[in-house]
Amino acid sequence: MAYFVTGATGFIGRFLVAELLARPDAEVFVLCRESSLDRLEILAQRWPGRVTPVVGDLRSAALGVDEAWIDAQQDRIEHFFHLAAIYDMTADAALNDELNIAGTERALDLAARLRAGTFHHVSSVAVAGEHRGEFTEAMFDEGQHLPSPYHRTKFESERMVREQVQVPWRVYRPAIVVGHSETGEMDKVDGPYYFFGILKRLRDAFPNWLPLIGLELGDTNVVPVDYVAKAIDRLAHVADPGTDTFHLVNPEPQPVVQMVNAFCRAAGAPRFATPLDRISALDRPRGLLTQALRADPVQAVLGRASKRVGIPAEVLAHTSFVPTFTSRRTEKALAGSGIAVPELDSYAAALWHYWEGHLDGGTARDPQARKALAGRHVVITGASSGIGRVTALKVAQAGGIPVLVARGRESLEELRVSIELAGGQAHVYPCDLADLDAIDELCTALRNDLPSVDYVVNNAGRSIRRSIRLSLERFHDFERTMQLNYFGAIRLVMGLLPMMREQRRAHVVNVSSIGVQTNPPRFSAYVASKAALDAWSNVVSSELVGDGITFTNVHMPLVRTPMIAPTTIYRKFPTISPAQAADQVITALVERPHELNTMLGNAGAVAHTVAPRASFRVLNLAYQVFPDSAAAGGGRESEQVMLARLFRGVHW
Repeated sequence: MAYFVTGATGFIGRFLVAELLARPDAEVFVLCRESSLDRLEILAQRWPGRVTPVVGDLRSAALGVDEAWIDAQQDRIEHFFHLAAIYDMTADAALNDELNIAGTERALDLAARLRAGTFHHVSSVAVAGEHRGEFTEAMFDEGQHLPSPYHRTKFESERMVREQVQVPWRVYRPAIVVGHSETGEMDKVDGPYYFFGILKRLRDAFPNWLPLIGLELGDTNVVPVDYVAKAIDRLAHVADPGTDTFHLVNPEPQPVVQMVNAFCRAAGAPRFATPLDRISALDRPRGLLTQALRADPVQAVLGRASKRVGIPAEVLAHTSFVPTFTSRRTEKALAGSGIAVPELDSYAAALWHYWEGHLDGGTARDPQARKALAGRHVVITGASSGIGRVTALKVAQAGGIPVLVARGRESLEELRVSIELAGGQAHVYPCDLADLDAIDELCTALRNDLPSVDYVVNNAGRSIRRSIRLSLERFHDFERTMQLNYFGAIRLVMGLLPMMREQRRAHVVNVSSIGVQTNPPRFSAYVASKAALDAWSNVVSSELVGDGITFTNVHMPLVRTPMIAPTTIYRKFPTISPAQAADQVITALVERPHELNTMLGNAGAVAHTVAPRASFRVLNLAYQVFPDSAAAGGGRESEQVMLARLFRGVHW
């Protein structure tokens, strides 16, 4: 079965292509500008073949497709999917007209010339404009007000499909499309993502238990991209043929304040109190605040203020919907398929963590970070997940070239593709850092392949939580931990030292642990290995500083990474995210301090120096409260949580 897809390199498009390719007989032709062929080639690494690029352009007649290709493919394309459009509330009227209206007209012309079986048009619920009340799938031109160029052009392009198409057609109207419900993947900051920067600031400035004042902002409607792609694929193949329109929306409207609070919970930020007038507000004419926000004088003020907070005035004015959207036709067609809109609370954390790691532009906007990292090669161990993965993404955002090192090639290649899709560059070097011979081979390859090694981030590590009482017959725990955390790290640095000394400039960042300062019980193997790396770095720093080689030891608090996952009691402990930890690594790379510590870590180090006996008694209390078993909670869970919150970030 042959398909033609416009907008395949876009966000919804690339997920739809993946769904189509899941069909064993699928052959997919994708429209692609000449300048985007490199991007398509990167994307194609995620697809299982059977994708053929067709060079063209949305701005050209018949989409700029070669006449000979059109003649050869007549009557072969069973489904023509038109997704290419501009999805940007801030775009001007001329650009919206050119891409959304004229682009659709050209797509219709090409579909007619190909004699395609069905024309599938991805529209938007924006066609409903400011219609008051329920807007069904059967409704279209109800005399509704269209408040922006985006709303108007989505309406006009859908009208064109309805009136001019020469083949059977279907229209799909998604609500606000957010990232993948499982991976969180998103391609740009849009919609609710504009507010994430503010939530990050709130998280960093205030405790999460502090209630904030909320405003009644009406209802919104968001759906994850994987639902949209799966639903379009399913509806295109199983719905009865005909001229149908489908709403790809959440059947239950989502109050804006509840949506924001879902992301606040995911971020660990304080939440907004649900407005007291929420219920009574629903009885009043809807959209009064929205209309006020769209008034010209208010937009002028918002336009100036939005530059400071990063939220375009147009987006703030269109956060909520005036109409509500029904999806009975869609739900009926999807019945029994298992395709349904998940609850936002079930995937808000995935969206937040993806944004924090991939889309938070703080590092890219930091002039100091760009000056320090742009064009520099940064070797990052343990880059396949957790702190290492996010550090690599942030290095690439600042224009650096991450050199990705970990055992698994597949996960490193996937990360490389993500970096390249965002316009960056990365190198992949699989290596088992517990194997000293493999490290020697890695160092040889890096010296031969790279023009320089400007930074090394020793992030790969192994943690073991076990008391000495249970370790008497497990000496290998200490050997394995020391092998990776200490010997592997210094073997790598020593192997690269000749190259770095020739350069007369390099910096090494060791991702150490707050445990080195606080000495928590049950972590003797782990803390000893990190302390050894600290001590080695401190000694050789005095020898190498004259060669331009410096070191930073980052004493990390407890980070929510796969490494701590086996210790189930940590699920209730306050932790920092991998992105927060990666920000610390970036600070170490840019500012090159000797150490980066937390206040609690410094307090622990001082306490052990000034009052060691008292410190040991406090630690012994924690030793008694926390069990040896990773899974055991015992009857002292409240005490465990209390200590974890009091000594925030310490490994217990």
